Amino acid sequence: MALSASMVKELREKSGAGMMDCKTALQETEGKMEEAIDWLRKKGLSAVAKKSGRVAAEGLIGISVKDNVGSIIEINSETDFVARNEIFQEFVSTCADLAIESDGNLDILKKMPFPNSDRSVDEELANNIATIGENMNIRRIEILNVSNGVVISYIHNSVNEGLGRLGVLVALQSDADENNLSNLGKQLAMHIAATAPQALNIDELDQDIVKREKQVLIDQAIASGKPSDIAEKMVIGRMQKFYQEVVLNEQTFVIDGETKIKDVIKKAEKDFSTSIKLTGFKMLKLGDGIEVSENDFAAEVAATAGIK
Repeated sequence: MALSASMVKELREKSGAGMMDCKTALQETEGKMEEAIDWLRKKGLSAVAKKSGRVAAEGLIGISVKDNVGSIIEINSETDFVARNEIFQEFVSTCADLAIESDGNLDILKKMPFPNSDRSVDEELANNIATIGENMNIRRIEILNVSNGVVISYIHNSVNEGLGRLGVLVALQSDADENNLSNLGKQLAMHIAATAPQALNIDELDQDIVKREKQVLIDQAIASGKPSDIAEKMVIGRMQKFYQEVVLNEQTFVIDGETKIKDVIKKAEKDFSTSIKLTGFKMLKLGDGIEVSENDFAAEVAATAGIK
């Protein structure tokens, strides 16, 4: 049957669901309003729109590793309280597993069937929003793999297995004994969690960041009274210090406080009598980059109560 804009508008106002979801519901129920509302409720889409504008900066980081492929995912909620909710934890764990199958593609993940349900991942998310009562968002995914070796995961501030507020994946390509590689990878992952490097190698650093840092250092040197040619030379040494702070292979290993990470790998090669290549790492920190406004809670309560 033909749907009118007024029918979609009416269903949207009654259910609080999104326009496209309302249109689909009416199509599925041949324009019957009450059945369309039930359809939305069953899909967990009713009343979700009212929550979608609220900032979700809490939640959980989830990690999964299967057959030398690792995924790390961030799913946000509005409050830390939800991170302790068993339904939410199970959802994050399942999505971390599914993220491997999606090859790290967020759009593909959202359309995948959610296990043991008749809903997609996106529909299951909407159902959880309606059930738990908070806005939630599947924010980002990272994938790491090796053809031969290990992918090691590490969760900091763990609340359950593979779940926490900060997660790290490390990939080591090698024929070395798996247990030895795993121990090395775990130490490297803990180091990464502590130092938050921006790149594996110098040449992988974002060039805009490098240029900006160089210019800041040059300007500082000139401001201190150094001629521009001297300032340029001074920057070379100072950039090395910068690289030691932000590049993983140039950083000093936090566990012994003296060895560069690239030399830790070389030592492990000698100890294990085979080549080892640190091919990559991924790190996600919960809420990183999300702007959260600072509200005056007392003023907010007073405004809600109508108190001036």
